[in-house]
Amino acid sequence: MPQTDFKCDRRSLRSQHALLGALVRQLSAGEDLSRITVASLTECAGLTRRTFYSHYKDIPDFVEQVESVLLEDIGELVARIGASTLPELYRTIDELAPAPGSVELLDYLRKHCELIGSLLGPGGDPAFIKKLIDLARAAVADRMQTGIFPGALGAFFDYYLSYVVTAEVGVIQRWFETGLKESPETMARIMTVIAFVRPGDLYGMPIDINVPEYGMKLLNLQLENEGN
Repeated sequence: MPQTDFKCDRRSLRSQHALLGALVRQLSAGEDLSRITVASLTECAGLTRRTFYSHYKDIPDFVEQVESVLLEDIGELVARIGASTLPELYRTIDELAPAPGSVELLDYLRKHCELIGSLLGPGGDPAFIKKLIDLARAAVADRMQTGIFPGALGAFFDYYLSYVVTAEVGVIQRWFETGLKESPETMARIMTVIAFVRPGDLYGMPIDINVPEYGMKLLNLQLENEGN
């Protein structure tokens, strides 16, 4: 049973943890989140609907509050990773070490694997994945733009940021799908280096791209199209 933190009295805390456990059990059993009702959730939790409504307006409100607590915790952990500079990341890769804060983030995800895995699963909340992506984008965007070539900003950077963040979230989804077989330490090392792997690196045929030149070409093409 995930120990998500809620600020309330002990009786309310027990009720909310019971509801969390019931949510995890229903989703793990294959129930779709969109079909879970207050009646089915409270019955599974061994609580009354009156108890549920003393804390939440409805199922979406319950899920929103649960996710908000998770996202707040995850946001703090991602911010530490996002604060790393490129020289720091290069040094950790040279030392075969994970990025600062990455092990702590993955430890947290594994600690709450039942709840987070249920939300990420096929019957969970697709909006939760979008929230994770948006959270990660906001946490790393400023740092990733520090010292960047001006020609790589604009649309090029926006799509690059989306590519990197979505890919990393996809790796986490895959980790959950395969049963969290790798340790947080192993996954942290994989996720630290995977963003720096170029097409062809795994085949001994790396490709080098002049990104600033390419970005400027894209910018010029965009300006030409806007002028037509």
